Amino acid sequence: MPKIRTQRTKRPPEGFDELEPTFREFDKKMRDVENESHEGKRKVESVWPVFRIHHQRSRYVYDLYYKRKAISKELYDYLLKNSYADANLIAKWKKPGFERVCCLRCIQPKDTNFGTTCVCRVPKAKLEEGKIVECVHCGCRGCASGD
Repeated sequence: MPKIRTQRTKRPPEGFDELEPTFREFDKKMRDVENESHEGKRKVESVWPVFRIHHQRSRYVYDLYYKRKAISKELYDYLLKNSYADANLIAKWKKPGFERVCCLRCIQPKDTNFGTTCVCRVPKAKLEEGKIVECVHCGCRGCASGD
């Protein structure tokens, strides 16, 4: 969650004003998801929408800086420093083979029973046909780079 700006905080870099409505929209979506009823859902399913919004917000910043080159380095650093995007997730997206990673928990082997990555990292071609795979951590249905 981004910090609250006060009189004593440093002013955001040029170009932040154009991005601020989008981040406010992401914050509004996040609040709606957090306040949503969890009745009838499994314990892990209740946090999946939070992971999705977190991923969308980080992907938005990543695309602006690396793909479209629409924001400056100064603004990019400001967004990462103030937690508008996840710096560790963006660092993984820059590496080959991790371009489509959904969350960091899916690539940590210590979070699984057999010391491997999550099932959503398995390419669809190597899974049984017609089988729907859903990640336990974030609800992803496949984030392997080979898909």
